[in-house]
Amino acid sequence: MVYLPYSEHELLVARWRPGRLTLASSLPLFPDKFHRFLERPFLRLTAEEFPPHVVMQYRAAPGGGTKLVFSGAMMSVLEVLAQSLNFSYGLVRPPDGSFGTRLANGTATGMVGMVGRKEVDLGLGPFGITPARSIIVDYTAPVVNDYLRILAGRGRPEVDPWGFLLPLAPLVWVGLVVALVVVMAIVLLLARCVSLYPPALAPYVRVLLQENSWLPALWGWERLVLGGWMLAMLVVTQSYTGNLMSLLAVRYIPQPFQTLRALLDDSATTMIWEYDTAYVNYFRTAEIGILKEVREMDAAGQVQYVLATEYPSMLRGEVRLGSHAFIGEDLTIKVLMAQQFSETGSCDFYTSRESFMPFLYCMIGPKHSPLVQSVSKRITWITEAGLYDHWMDSLSLNSTVCERPPTKITVRTPLSLGNVWGMFAILVVGNTVSLLLFLVEVLAGHHLHYLLTATSSWT
Repeated sequence: MVYLPYSEHELLVARWRPGRLTLASSLPLFPDKFHRFLERPFLRLTAEEFPPHVVMQYRAAPGGGTKLVFSGAMMSVLEVLAQSLNFSYGLVRPPDGSFGTRLANGTATGMVGMVGRKEVDLGLGPFGITPARSIIVDYTAPVVNDYLRILAGRGRPEVDPWGFLLPLAPLVWVGLVVALVVVMAIVLLLARCVSLYPPALAPYVRVLLQENSWLPALWGWERLVLGGWMLAMLVVTQSYTGNLMSLLAVRYIPQPFQTLRALLDDSATTMIWEYDTAYVNYFRTAEIGILKEVREMDAAGQVQYVLATEYPSMLRGEVRLGSHAFIGEDLTIKVLMAQQFSETGSCDFYTSRESFMPFLYCMIGPKHSPLVQSVSKRITWITEAGLYDHWMDSLSLNSTVCERPPTKITVRTPLSLGNVWGMFAILVVGNTVSLLLFLVEVLAGHHLHYLLTATSSWT
């Protein structure tokens, strides 16, 4: 019998004589040919840049020049598979540099197409599971699960010109106005019951605005009401002053794209997706929901595509400037942010709080390939032992430094017009309104005087 599919050597495992079967080898009569290869065959695998799973680097070759070196967590998986199954391997990149999918005309692109056409024995990936791909390839057991997040450039620290309103919450401002109206109503009600002259209401407003006020002779109950109001306003104004001093030293760093909805609503920002991935195939076939809107943006030419090898230049360019936002796998985004931090020493990017489109990632093999089952067993052993997570952690340096950068920073700089122009805006608006009211009163006075003069002359 031929024991190995990658060898032409025939092995004698048994002899048949009339009425008797004699084993001629220590091998079982019907061995599992793919449990472990007796001879060391050479397998071809396809791989492409997919940090942190697969990382490609050009390094100096011993004889001069450069050579392409693959590293990453999936390469550790491949080494374990090669030793366990007893094979050697070579890695081949896809011509278009993509993971690939099945097209409407039945052809396939990228690494998926190479595996489906049996140009290679396995696809390293890992690949997201999609119905379109499963038609032409078989998936192994899952290696890892991941989901998408938005990666965008952090904005520059901004000063909120309306920061003087922030020390008190909106409900507190409303409560102050309501309390003032209630107190003045109580004073009017009590004055009507026990007083012979109209009560003084102006002091309550002046106390709220911290203005000096001349107080007439007051009844005892009026002193109690006004004293309670002064005590309450003392607490509120002192709290406002203290919070305002703190807030004037705070700068806000805008991070607007926390959801896919927010990114879609911002027509000035272009979305970037990796070319020909499972996610792209998924939203291109979506018929309902928010992913349908992404498909419509793609049809309108408002979506840009990049290859994994273009990630560094993309981040240093469009994404850092804020004109584009990248949508990619959470694990990949963490590695990209860590690489940028290692290069620049600063956290120039942020990720969205929302995650979406979870996927399982696997290796792939040709349809009905017996290799898939053997590889799946070993991948299950690797993931159950926690080895893949261990390899990921060991390769992801600085992966958590910029994971949740602060949205507020404290600075010590002199106040400028940019800090407080909101207060001046209120001052200008208030003076403009008062001037208009003054003109209305003057015109109304002149008109009234004219009417009175005309009436006197007529009589």
